[in-house]
Amino acid sequence: MKWKYIAYLTVVFLLASACEKEPGRIDNFLVEFATVVKPAGQITFQLDNNKTLIPKELKDYSGKDGQRVVLNYTPLRGDTVKINSVSDIFTGTVEGSSAVANLIKDPVKIQSVWVGGNYLNLILEIEYYDKAHVIGLFHDTQSPTIDLHFSHSRNNDPPGYTKKLYASFSLAAIKSPNGSPTPFRLHINTQSGERVFELEVK
Repeated sequence: MKWKYIAYLTVVFLLASACEKEPGRIDNFLVEFATVVKPAGQITFQLDNNKTLIPKELKDYSGKDGQRVVLNYTPLRGDTVKINSVSDIFTGTVEGSSAVANLIKDPVKIQSVWVGGNYLNLILEIEYYDKAHVIGLFHDTQSPTIDLHFSHSRNNDPPGYTKKLYASFSLAAIKSPNGSPTPFRLHINTQSGERVFELEVK
């Protein structure tokens, strides 16, 4: 009787194991900054290496030409991709200033700074509560070298919580007209003081 009982339990265990579902496999995906390009009204996305991605299907996103985005996608075949998510980010240009010392430079925390394509890309952390912050990128027109200063105004936003800030600035205004690499310095104020990055746009 004891052996029959053990055999019965073994059969029940095997049946229960067979009913368990295999965990679903998540598709491979990539996350990159990209630019919206709309040839003939069709939305495509251009990566900073100039590769154009064509969505197989795109729902609930109309975008505008030249808008910078954070793109989460899964490669399918060739240049065709499955779009998992697309989020607009702040897209700006370099403005000239002869008084960069007067810019508002409320401190930020830097996660990442890089040049991709013709853009300066930033991932920063700010302390946000409920007021819109104001940012900009200014070329010091009084400097003999190309010095860009990042401006950030909290706009009197009270202390709140940490929030990521994504921004992308076109560097077309400082590019060399002959196509040679253009070195520049980027100044950003952080909690530990000003940081200066030596970068170049090609």
